Amino acid sequence: MSAAGQGQIDFSADRLSGYLAGRVPGGGGALAIERISGGQSNPTYFVTVGATRLVLRKKPSGPILPSAHAVDREYRVLSALAGTDVPVPRPVLYEPDPAVIGTPFYLMERLEGRVFHDCALPEAAREERGPLYRAMAETMACLHAVDPATVGLADFGKAGNYFERQIARWSRQWRESSFGSVPELDALCDWLAENRPPDGGVTAIAHGDFRVGNLMFHPSEPRVIGILDWELSTLGHPLADLAFFTIAWHSRPDEYAGLLGRDLAALGIPTAADFVAAYQAKARPAGTLQPFHVAFALFRFAVIFVGIADRARAGSAAGADAAEIGHLAVNFARRALAVAEGRVGI
Repeated sequence: MSAAGQGQIDFSADRLSGYLAGRVPGGGGALAIERISGGQSNPTYFVTVGATRLVLRKKPSGPILPSAHAVDREYRVLSALAGTDVPVPRPVLYEPDPAVIGTPFYLMERLEGRVFHDCALPEAAREERGPLYRAMAETMACLHAVDPATVGLADFGKAGNYFERQIARWSRQWRESSFGSVPELDALCDWLAENRPPDGGVTAIAHGDFRVGNLMFHPSEPRVIGILDWELSTLGHPLADLAFFTIAWHSRPDEYAGLLGRDLAALGIPTAADFVAAYQAKARPAGTLQPFHVAFALFRFAVIFVGIADRARAGSAAGADAAEIGHLAVNFARRALAVAEGRVGI
């Protein structure tokens, strides 16, 4: 039995090994564990038992908010989508009892493919980048085409008035923050509330964090084989996912490896308008992406960074880290207001 990076594994490998015996193919074989993510998200591990290669996601150890890090919701949406055309890892089992490894967890199949963390896709050939972006657009459209009720997710979130509820939530979070003065965020709270378009009663399964780094691609083909990290999934408006993805074109290379300022034509990467058109060509009708939707996505992103900066200042994180995160919050707030006021296109 081995556990790569054992210091980063906060549960008993022996207890997991005993639990897997008889529950997964090869469960009695040698066990290897490797942590692959953590931080703000649910801790994630590669688990190899015998010849079976799996991924384990668990709640973080220690005190957390009651509704946060709901791995049961992740497992539920993966199970619901497993029988559809939406590419997701196959769910294997969910264990709600924290007695096994200290928190609830689930296992899913480990996919073999490529994950890109830079929106410019430097690891891919130029001629492949356009098809890769088209595959992302079509995969998002495929997800949004699924009727939540037909896959047992009618109660996965509230239906309707998505943006109204979201504006209220994120505006409240901003106003309760100790971050300091950001006039752009104050202006956005008012602008978004006053310029919210009708949602048309459209409800879809919304991923909540649909971006390049949360997609796995076929090892050699421009095809998505898995949508990853469903921690923020809910019922929502499909244009929220679409607008969130377009943040890539409003982010600089030093801001989560965005595309702003890069020569897209030289890179072989479509414009945001081309990506939206590729999505709309395959999506069920859900309305037209408007400046409101992109401004909201950027506003939400800015307030998320405000929250991280607040926690960094309140905790043990270095002041420089909090200042850097705060700078991102201000940058995205300014870009959101520029989109809202029509100074920057969507």
